[in-house]
Amino acid sequence: MSDLKKAREIINRVDKEMAVLFEQRMDAVKIVSDYKKENGIPVEDLGREAEMIVRNAELIENEEYREYYVNFLKNNIKLSKDLQYRLLDGMKVAYSGVEGAFANIAALRIFPAAKCVPYPDFKAAYRAVEKGECDSVLLPIENSQNGDVGNVLDLAFFGSLYINGVYEAEIVQNLLANEGATLETIKTVMSHPQAIGQSSSFIEKHGFSIEDAVNTAVAAKFVAQSKRNDIAAIGSVEAAEKFGLRVIAPHINDSNSNTTRFAVFSRSARTRALSDQRFIMMFTVKNAAGSLGRAISVIGQHGFNLRALKSRPTKELVWNYFFYVEGEGNIDSWQGKDMLEELKGCCSDLKVVGTYEKEIHI
Repeated sequence: MSDLKKAREIINRVDKEMAVLFEQRMDAVKIVSDYKKENGIPVEDLGREAEMIVRNAELIENEEYREYYVNFLKNNIKLSKDLQYRLLDGMKVAYSGVEGAFANIAALRIFPAAKCVPYPDFKAAYRAVEKGECDSVLLPIENSQNGDVGNVLDLAFFGSLYINGVYEAEIVQNLLANEGATLETIKTVMSHPQAIGQSSSFIEKHGFSIEDAVNTAVAAKFVAQSKRNDIAAIGSVEAAEKFGLRVIAPHINDSNSNTTRFAVFSRSARTRALSDQRFIMMFTVKNAAGSLGRAISVIGQHGFNLRALKSRPTKELVWNYFFYVEGEGNIDSWQGKDMLEELKGCCSDLKVVGTYEKEIHI
């Protein structure tokens, strides 16, 4: 048998084995896709992809082949993502607002293959996932200028959903108006209170009166439908394009670093992994002197760093509060399990709302 024939037989045998392994790999990808849909996790995970390529490339002993194997891995990853996008085509992600709202823009960036479903407010969007109408909901939890979104923190405490990812998006506010409107003709601006607060210096400078709207896109839609040139909306460029408005003044934020943190909520908690280095939990403290101080001390004594501690009234009892905590460290480690057990001694209604690997900028 010639060397060429032997080589071709080896290639045919290996290709046959690779075909079987490829099917097994894609079957596993389907399982990953189901998990991501159930837990509201996006297809794209660049950190894991880079880690996998570095780890697997080291398996190739012949350095001459290594760069080709890296390309082979990258193509496999692309095919896996293509299949996941196709499988997630029926995924529904709820958000508060209408098309063009910042939440809608963020949802499309995180879940490009999903159907984004608008709801009139935070509570309706949250309840849609609880009732099974949607798979996940994307809600803002904090803005770098205007602080916490209290209504969403309340939903996280009293509701049944879990946070499975936190994303940070730059928010650029613009003054949007109908054709023919100018800074001189505009008397009133409309938008969500957060957007108005983020643009307060611009509003004050021009002496505009303000009207609150459910969100920025609803304001833009109202202005467009009114056909008036004495009112304007504060919102995104995408909202202007969606509703046929002009950007009268771009980037009217008081700060050049205006960002909003969004959380993805789902009915199931993601499986905790050793790579998860962030956690969110909420609790009330027992009605005893020093309970809150003890709870904070317990978290630190077990080696966890507090990134945020916020309080909200429970609305059930006067002057009774629940506390929202964001921490760094793996809560599923033995230190984390010990911490949670010890916290039960000074906390009531202790609830781990979510864990995730890191915050992602979109």
